[in-house]
Amino acid sequence: MTRREKAMANFMNGYNCSQAITLAFADLVPMDESTLLKLASSFGGGMGRLREVCGSVSGMFMIAGLLYGYDGPETGEKKTAHYARIQELAKRFEEKHGTIVCREMLGLSVRHDDPTPEARTKEYYKKRPCAEIIGDAAEILEHYIAENPLD
Repeated sequence: MTRREKAMANFMNGYNCSQAITLAFADLVPMDESTLLKLASSFGGGMGRLREVCGSVSGMFMIAGLLYGYDGPETGEKKTAHYARIQELAKRFEEKHGTIVCREMLGLSVRHDDPTPEARTKEYYKKRPCAEIIGDAAEILEHYIAENPLD
């Protein structure tokens, strides 16, 4: 199963968009799955259903931070290099979807949605392009990692 397929399956199994991505890459990061899933839990629905940055994008950024990030009060080159990496991932996602903002991709006019998630029914999955968006994010991150091997 590809990471794209894993991420999409994670979403279809009830994980939020951010968790779906982070779980698909859990084998690469130095964190247990439970902690990783808790970390990503706040970012579903564009950050707690605020419909801001797409959770799959946030998930990509979290994994990139765990793989390539810095852990001190950095300034200068190290911080700049990491932010450039994050901007590159965002750019690749935007090239595919036109935006990294959840509500814009879903065609929603609300900025801050009701905090209660919708039930995951067949109708829910039919009206949401989220599984494909999540798959795209996983593919983008997988290609990026292949192009930028870890030290």
